[in-house]
Amino acid sequence: MKILLVNKFLYPHGGAETYIFRLGEQLCAMGHEVQYFGMDHEKRCVGNSADSYTSNMDFHGGSKLKKLTYPFRIIYSVEARKKIRLVLDDFQPDVVHLNNFNYQLTPSVILETVKWREDTGNSCRIVATAHDFSLVCPNHMLNDPITHENCEKCLNGDYINCFKGRCIHGSYARSLLGSAESYFWKRNGVYRNIDKIICCSGFTKEKMDSDPVLRERTVVLHNFIERTEWKSAEKKDYVLYFGRYSHEKGIETLLEACRSLPEIPFVFAGAGPMEKEVNSAANVRNLGFLTGKDLEMVVREAQFSVCPSEVYENCPFSVLESQTYGTPVLGADHGGIPELIRNGETGELFEARNAEDLTVKIRNLWNNKALLQKYSSNCRYLSFDTVETYCEKLMEYYR
Repeated sequence: MKILLVNKFLYPHGGAETYIFRLGEQLCAMGHEVQYFGMDHEKRCVGNSADSYTSNMDFHGGSKLKKLTYPFRIIYSVEARKKIRLVLDDFQPDVVHLNNFNYQLTPSVILETVKWREDTGNSCRIVATAHDFSLVCPNHMLNDPITHENCEKCLNGDYINCFKGRCIHGSYARSLLGSAESYFWKRNGVYRNIDKIICCSGFTKEKMDSDPVLRERTVVLHNFIERTEWKSAEKKDYVLYFGRYSHEKGIETLLEACRSLPEIPFVFAGAGPMEKEVNSAANVRNLGFLTGKDLEMVVREAQFSVCPSEVYENCPFSVLESQTYGTPVLGADHGGIPELIRNGETGELFEARNAEDLTVKIRNLWNNKALLQKYSSNCRYLSFDTVETYCEKLMEYYR
């Protein structure tokens, strides 16, 4: 089977890119042929045989002349249609698998794939993975960046709320474009052409299903996690947070809890705009950004980890990885997090954004090592999909 993976970034940038690269590797290992389409970039590490990509759109840099065209190109991209058509004609895929495409590539790539099918008689399937809420929310996060509160005002299709709330970078101009983009494609009906939308949590599916068009196409398939040998590590005396140091990840709330628990040592592994605040906490040791075996050992040896995210997470890898390594998780009780933690078996939940509840839960867990040992032992019986199992399930939707 020939599979074209579509994503705006074709170099390591975030979770979506980690997903498509690992997915591509596994699909190739299963005997399928995989190519990629997205923006060209000096760091691009995957591609297609037609050597066809869109020009790079840098919203935070680039020339003023190029930026003048961005308001038009983020809604509809003639270039993306032309460039993906070259790839479709050359590669002749059986499946076009969309990932992050809004703004830089735009749903124009869907229209061209449909046109190509009609012109050639090809029965190519169109599948999309919803890495965020972009199909129902102009700012992609279901979150108000001004108040930092979670927001679902646009779920009824009333996208003008994005403009009213300055939901994109706090800018009326950018938010107006976001509203216009969502209205344009909703009225165009472009998403009717997607055969299946892979949601990485039941929570994501619930939000997508607020749109009647999407509701007919959504399925749940939690993210995969790399297979790892179960081994019991000697636990050390610290509570762990690993991930991005930013407000939306709940760092401010977690640091408040840390300051209320001076007797408990915390270890943070990551980076981000709140690094100064992290370093200022007396009982927090900041290890910085870790990967691979270094991160694995820090996770394995923690008494438990905390996932305090204040935005709706879909299927956070930090929760999957912690439990896979035998470390219980104390997680916020919203978004897709509760789907991954067996409350009272492999970890516990606390009320999201509630520093007092988080403080009480951390203290109780820290003072009950027998319970933590039980949670840790229970983690070995969890069964998250490996990439191999995930791809086998994915093939059902490809076919």
